[in-house]
Amino acid sequence: MVLLKILQFIDGLNWKNKWAAFVVADVFILIAALYSAYALRYGEVFPIEQIKSAWPLFPIMIIALIIYLWVFKIPKIKLQSFDLRAVQRLAFCSGLLILTAMSLSFLLQFSAPRSVPLIFGVLFFSGAFITRVNVLIAHQTLRRLGSPQTNILIYGAGEAGIQLVSALRHSSEVRAVAFIDDNKIKQNRIVHGLHVYSYDQIEDVVKRKKVDRILVAMPTVPMADKEKVVQKLKHLPCKIQIMPSHVDIIQGKSVLDTFVPVAPEDLLGRHQLDFSMEALNAPYENKSILISGAGGSIGLELCRQILKHSPAKIVLFERSEFALYKAERDLRAYAEQIGVDLVPALGSVCDAKTLKHVFDLHKIQVVFHAAAYKHVPLVECNEVSALENNFLGTYQIANQALASNIETFVLVSTDKAVRPTNIMGASKRLAELAIQDFDKRSQGTKFSMVRFGNVLGSSGSVIPLFKNQIARGGPVTLTHENVTRYFMAISEAAHLVIVAGSFATGGEVFVLDMGEPVKIKDLARNLIEKSNLTVRDEDNPNGDIEIITTGLRPGEKLYEELLIDAETLATPHPKIMRAKEGSLTPKNMIKVLKDGEKAIANNDAAHVRNIILKWVEGYQAPSP
Repeated sequence: MVLLKILQFIDGLNWKNKWAAFVVADVFILIAALYSAYALRYGEVFPIEQIKSAWPLFPIMIIALIIYLWVFKIPKIKLQSFDLRAVQRLAFCSGLLILTAMSLSFLLQFSAPRSVPLIFGVLFFSGAFITRVNVLIAHQTLRRLGSPQTNILIYGAGEAGIQLVSALRHSSEVRAVAFIDDNKIKQNRIVHGLHVYSYDQIEDVVKRKKVDRILVAMPTVPMADKEKVVQKLKHLPCKIQIMPSHVDIIQGKSVLDTFVPVAPEDLLGRHQLDFSMEALNAPYENKSILISGAGGSIGLELCRQILKHSPAKIVLFERSEFALYKAERDLRAYAEQIGVDLVPALGSVCDAKTLKHVFDLHKIQVVFHAAAYKHVPLVECNEVSALENNFLGTYQIANQALASNIETFVLVSTDKAVRPTNIMGASKRLAELAIQDFDKRSQGTKFSMVRFGNVLGSSGSVIPLFKNQIARGGPVTLTHENVTRYFMAISEAAHLVIVAGSFATGGEVFVLDMGEPVKIKDLARNLIEKSNLTVRDEDNPNGDIEIITTGLRPGEKLYEELLIDAETLATPHPKIMRAKEGSLTPKNMIKVLKDGEKAIANNDAAHVRNIILKWVEGYQAPSP
């Protein structure tokens, strides 16, 4: 902290003060170098007698140094720009100092041997160079300590990659950690201070180096080849960005999702909602809170937001080891800074034994249940897994919450649960029905649900898909020109869940007034235009990116709804609505549970669909 303050003080100095500081430092280096030259030449630690006979050399050389520094403008060179040209200027200055010392020794007939000026010049150059390099390293290190960093893996160890590393070394927020290159000649070598690995080693490098982002630095390679590289990297848990060519940068093209990505919030078409409310900390302050699915988009944002409400402990419950690892790494520093106990818990919500152990060990008081399978096309052909995770998993964690007599349980649901046409929405509707049943049986725990539309920027949303398609030069694919969706930002979704938890009295469904639904086609056009590109269509045949339609996917609707029944009740927040919806009787809920467990045990997809048809009101099976 003290070093950071010193760094901030130095950064705050004006250029004249910094110039003077470098001159003073160089003067001290000159005196030390000249003294050391005599000591080395005569083999004495204190060559007092030899220096006495040549003492005028010291003040004259100081004056000469100041003149040469001024001529070569060396103190004015920014440390961040201390490159080979700056080293050359320093070398010329040192050479002139050697010539000056030799000339003075000859003209003034000092007793110094000729080797003294040579030794002095080498020592001065070394001292001045090493001082600047060390200050630069210290400056960059302290800057990095003062701010979180993004670790970058560069694909391509060519000239563009090397230039990129040089640029990133001046950043306090981004750090290049390694190269990946397909050229066997470059592999296992050190290029610009970074090791070059082969593609076969990339998964190990990503995990070991904690890589957050991969930059494809091959600007002269054809787009088709870049696309192949991007496809190879898609399975990695990192953001993939393509470095544009210099020509494209000059022409303003293909910058896309590279160094200035479009923020999802810019595509809402409305202002983000303000959830700032007084006394919102009260329901969560000093509480032990469990968030299931903590490694997912919503779960992780929930963790970030909950940390601001002063809980005693947050348990990150997640079945994916890597997602849990990334979530804990992302949250750990801030949690320790504010004194919140952060506990990573690896497990599935379907595992009753693990749930009981976690609830008992950490004395859970509040649960936000965000763990779910949500990718509609994938879930549509994995009916049994969807029912097990989305319905039975919800039942298991809610059952443990009831047994532990916690204070509040909030289910994160979806607008696709309203009159669903797909297995994902139907399984989430069964989860809602289970939560309503638990609320009826609960004496102390408040069970409620939060239902919202598509979350911009979350995993599986259209934004990452559209961005990748635009980065590859298009086309952008729509399932139907008239598809509309409600959209909200991740921060809005997390706030809605947190605020709803504080409003809950039991059994309600909370929804957000998100304004008018957005046409997906308009969203795609907006994203293309915000990427400084144009849409290619009949009106603009020379545009950059084409938008094409591919047909509705199985289970997909043209539009979504937020409420089953139209009636809503007010809440303390003007943009949050509360609804009471129909539910199953306890007897019927038991039948659903038994039928579901039987279908899961037998891995019977047809039975799963029959359960949904029988118990999910309004379910419309998709056409074959």
